[in-house]
Amino acid sequence: ARDVYKRQIFIREALANGEFDTRAAFFTANERLIAEIEELEHKARRQDVLIDEHQLFAFYDSKIPADIFQAATFEKWREGAEKLNPKLLYMTRDDLMRHGADAVTAVQFPEKMVLGGVEVTLKYRFEPSHVLDGVTATIPLALLNQLDPMPTEWLVPGMLREKLTYLIKALPKTFRRVCVPVPEFVTGFLEEISNPSASFRRKSEPGDVATKALDSDFHRNGKVVGEALHNLPILETLAAYIQHKTTLKISKADWTEEAPAHLLMNFSVVDDAGRELAMGRDWNVLKKQLGSAAQLTFRNTSPDIEKTGLKQWDFGDLPATLSFERDGLQMTGYPALEDDEDSISVKLFDTEREAAINHRKGLCRLMRFELKEQMKQLEKSLPNFNQYALVLRNVMSPEGLREDLLLAIADRAFIGEDDLPRTNADFMKLKARARTRLPAVSQAIARQAQSIASEYQLLVMQQSKMPATVNRLKRDCEQQIGLLVYKNCFSQTPWEQLQHVPRYLKALRLRIEKQPANPDRDGKNAASVGVLWDRWQAKISALKLAHLDISQDLQDFRWLIEELRVSLFAQELKTPFPVSIKRLEKAWQDLGR
Repeated sequence: ARDVYKRQIFIREALANGEFDTRAAFFTANERLIAEIEELEHKARRQDVLIDEHQLFAFYDSKIPADIFQAATFEKWREGAEKLNPKLLYMTRDDLMRHGADAVTAVQFPEKMVLGGVEVTLKYRFEPSHVLDGVTATIPLALLNQLDPMPTEWLVPGMLREKLTYLIKALPKTFRRVCVPVPEFVTGFLEEISNPSASFRRKSEPGDVATKALDSDFHRNGKVVGEALHNLPILETLAAYIQHKTTLKISKADWTEEAPAHLLMNFSVVDDAGRELAMGRDWNVLKKQLGSAAQLTFRNTSPDIEKTGLKQWDFGDLPATLSFERDGLQMTGYPALEDDEDSISVKLFDTEREAAINHRKGLCRLMRFELKEQMKQLEKSLPNFNQYALVLRNVMSPEGLREDLLLAIADRAFIGEDDLPRTNADFMKLKARARTRLPAVSQAIARQAQSIASEYQLLVMQQSKMPATVNRLKRDCEQQIGLLVYKNCFSQTPWEQLQHVPRYLKALRLRIEKQPANPDRDGKNAASVGVLWDRWQAKISALKLAHLDISQDLQDFRWLIEELRVSLFAQELKTPFPVSIKRLEKAWQDLGR
């Protein structure tokens, strides 16, 4: 009986529980197969695929003689037994699996996902409440700023149904009750999105990138189902389908709760050695944390295109993009000029947006070097400079004002609406146009500066007469003035809006004058404008915090609000186009689509 007990312990602990210290091929093969099936369990998010330890015990118990109860005698017996049957102790998938797990396929649970043409590795884990629960994508640091995480919103095909089911059940009852039965509704959505001509997809302009992507193959390379569709955000796509099916107006904002962690892709950002630098499920937080390091890593291993200390275009043509390979990864860089103030550099950026912003500034600086005599003369003789510099001295120093005006003049006169040159020939053509435009632009900026300073002076005087009781009006004035006349405002205000700033300042002065006659109307109009302003500012803040691009339409909305203020508080000054609260509400709704 004692030997029987010792035999049970040996089989259970050494063999069934994998504690045996041996180099035997059968043991290594069986452990590898067990690990593969455990991976299937993590992918399928279920723990009923691998047999339990009792069944593992039974397998070995049926093969090993009754008189074997320790490692030494087992190894001696095994050597003889395997000569007669080499595969005697080898397990098969059928031996280890309770059922076939047919749903766990390479298509449903791929080992890799394609992001921006780059394959990233996926790993799965089924352990609720664990930080790695769900699916984790490994992201090389150098690609962090380049890749678009949008496709990861769709996870992988094998997890998509669960996510869609959650999203529908998370909706307010008004929407949820028309999406029943939920399993059938999800199936309908999945079938519809596989159809490239699906009518519910968001309306877009001809040639729109997303529309073209939707027309691509829905299956590709066995990597991820619906790769083309995944270039669209999942919430907006689902909302469009629900609206198409039910006619109820629904948007992304109707989902108020974040999905459970395992229904969001987890990202592990690693360095060149594969060491994890940061991990999380919010891509934008990771970009904020590691974006600068990613740019440096990208540059450190980029092709030898970068140059510094330049003061003329003597570095050859500058390609818009540059493809190169790094550690087996195909990468794309965006060459551009960078303004170093006393010189310029050629740098390789990891995003097209950053490259474009810096290239424009670098070109302006290079043009200032090319036209240094004209710029030196202009710096000394800005029309009426001392007058408006004196008025604006509390906003910015005379030296700061002069440099700000020169930056604004350079941007408008040297580039304006022209394409940004990438060859010396095109740069020289731009130089000829810039030289011609410089006098007119300088005069125009000087006039605007004079006009803004005059209205600013009158407004400040009117502001000083306000009684202490009008707190809301005081707050509004301080905020509005601070957003119209501030340090570097001439170079940072869009050229087409600069001419309107004096009118906006005058409208504010007239509001202060009129307020005592009808404070209720002023308060009501101020509240209406405040709602729109707060909404716009909250959206801008959120995008900046998330390091996301701010669309031109959203930037322009800020100027619509200024025109609304003119219309409500100083109608006699007129606006260039009709504006009203209703029109701006409609414009805001259009922005959200």
